[in-house]
Amino acid sequence: MSKITVKDLMVPREEYATVSEGATLYEAILALEKAQEQYKQSRYKHRAILVYDKDHHIVGKVSQLDTIRGIEAGYTKIGNLKAVSHSGFRPAFIKSLMGKYSLWQQPLEDIVKKAAYIKVKDIMHTPTEGEYISEDDPLEEAIHLLVMGQHQSLLVTRGKKIIGILRLTDVFMAIRTLITPERREDGA
Repeated sequence: MSKITVKDLMVPREEYATVSEGATLYEAILALEKAQEQYKQSRYKHRAILVYDKDHHIVGKVSQLDTIRGIEAGYTKIGNLKAVSHSGFRPAFIKSLMGKYSLWQQPLEDIVKKAAYIKVKDIMHTPTEGEYISEDDPLEEAIHLLVMGQHQSLLVTRGKKIIGILRLTDVFMAIRTLITPERREDGA
């Protein structure tokens, strides 16, 4: 096991984009843009928004995919999209769903205007048990959860409180640095 822990790579909650679950998707996008402008520690910008409840506890997150899927309401008629995408259906069948469910039939410029009315709580992803990791856990455990769950990030906890987010991109960069130490960004 390495000496690298989750807290060594996580982004603290205060540095991440957050919105209340009552916010609109438009407000969430603005919060993401603001966080991206202010975040200077990584060349990789934030790709998700953490969602908090009335007590300021993190209850979900909105990814780029959630955002895109959320502005086209027709996807809710299809059901479990993950199951459909992993079912082995032929590309022609997947493509035919656009017509069957009238997806993306309006001009994109009109569809995106819905962001001002869509509530974050209606499109957010509610994390499962396998998407949480303690700040003191070793990086290997985080890697295992990311790989097995095919997650883009994990929520980092201290006790029962969410204190940050561990992004797949930062884990990848740590692994890349271990593979090619001569290319470390700090010059060491």
